[in-house]
Amino acid sequence: MKASVGLLEIKSIARGIIVADEMVKAADVQLIQAMPVCPGKFIVLVAGDVGAVESSLRAGAAKAGDQVIDRFVLPNLHKSVFPALVGTNSLEKIRSIGIVETYSVASAIVAADTAAKAANIDLLEVRLARGMGGKSFFLVSGEVSAVRSSINASVARLKDDGFYAGAEFIAAPHKDLLKALM
Repeated sequence: MKASVGLLEIKSIARGIIVADEMVKAADVQLIQAMPVCPGKFIVLVAGDVGAVESSLRAGAAKAGDQVIDRFVLPNLHKSVFPALVGTNSLEKIRSIGIVETYSVASAIVAADTAAKAANIDLLEVRLARGMGGKSFFLVSGEVSAVRSSINASVARLKDDGFYAGAEFIAAPHKDLLKALM
């Protein structure tokens, strides 16, 4: 997996499919995900060299026009983000947890990356807009101060972009809650 990734979040599923095709034709990128998410949106996630990802997103945004909800290019994605997206991160011991909720898929991935880079935490999961009315969220675990620091960094980033929906912290989550979440 190349470390540079980009994502377009589009209002229309039909337009999203066309945009995905345009993005992979426009530059030498790997199509990671192209799928509908709630409520009737479409996301396209690509990876490659920074320049190729930027070119791909420019072409996709031009094709999407006024249908773009959100977008990003991350030139150096934290190594824990992809496993958290596909639910393959597992920990033997979960300490305190932090939850950050966003109004878009793109903002959740960017905020999760910010959280992972801000402090020594474990990124448990990133859930993307399926069955959540278009919202997304992610979970982090670690020592209390590290979790608080990572949440604060991601919330600051989200507030700058206007996609912040909420954040919470549990110092000592009950084991039954952890089973239900994971």
